[in-house]
Amino acid sequence: MIWELYIAGIMLAAIVAYALLGGADFGGGIWDLFATGPRARDQRQVIAKAIGPIWEANHVWLIAVIVLLFSCFPLAYATISNALHIPLSLMLLGIVLRGSAFVFRSYDTQRTAVFEGWSRVFAVASVLAPFMLGVSLGAASSGRIRLDATGQVATGFVHGWWAPFPLAVGAFVLAVFAFLAAVYLTLETDDPDLQDGFRARALGTAPVVTALAWLVFWLAGDDAVHLREGLWGSWWSWPFQAVTAALGGVLLWALWTRRYRIARAVAMVQVGALVCGYGAAQFPYIVAPDVTFYNAAAPDAVLEVVAFGMTGGLALLLPVYAWMLRVFKRGTAEAAD
Repeated sequence: MIWELYIAGIMLAAIVAYALLGGADFGGGIWDLFATGPRARDQRQVIAKAIGPIWEANHVWLIAVIVLLFSCFPLAYATISNALHIPLSLMLLGIVLRGSAFVFRSYDTQRTAVFEGWSRVFAVASVLAPFMLGVSLGAASSGRIRLDATGQVATGFVHGWWAPFPLAVGAFVLAVFAFLAAVYLTLETDDPDLQDGFRARALGTAPVVTALAWLVFWLAGDDAVHLREGLWGSWWSWPFQAVTAALGGVLLWALWTRRYRIARAVAMVQVGALVCGYGAAQFPYIVAPDVTFYNAAAPDAVLEVVAFGMTGGLALLLPVYAWMLRVFKRGTAEAAD
């Protein structure tokens, strides 16, 4: 039981890292889609400069989650791969198209028509991938994916995710990533006009995130009862709600007063708290209500080897990753101040 919990903790930490890093990259693509006005190309250049050095590295966290799921919880991996084949395939398509379009836009001819064409592919794919990620998370929590007596998926390829709750979670994840990216982008340029533009986007997205959060919570009453009970009726739920609400207030204050470093730090804490709150409310289910971290776990011999391997791997990866961020991000953040 200890090894299942340890690996589940690593998976949750990796999802938090992916949301804070890869999610912000997706959000940058969303704002690339909505770049408007006489400085639209300047906005896209800021986004490209922010994403360029690190966007591929950020996917390491998603890969880690997939590998851990496949190795340590094979029943969950098989269930998710079957029941969510369509949204996961669309997510993968979005990731591939997004990366390809980003590279082609940077190195193809810079004629306006070509640049705009690749920009549209990049931006639309940046919307598709996180939306489908959210849909998949919502479906895994909804209770709509069921297994039969032999452990096979009994609900087909569409029933598990084509419903209001998973689709609302997809929209919520999309809005959170857009908000996070807008906050980050205020520190990616020293141009006051561009900073104000990204600040306005962050302030405008905040009420959308709040409204979608309440919509998800309301829809959970029908589809994801255990998730709603975890977020509302657990011993930790009220302190958690109070802390996240307070963080939201501090974040809006920091944006309003143009304290962008504080805004970025608080945004990271708040989004990390949201992901951890989801994980705590979802536990012990991987796919509710039939697949848990306990009944889907591989033998202890496998879990132990993977746990030690991941611990050693993270000890090597984290310093390198931190150094990469320091090299590529310190200059822009200092200039933005």
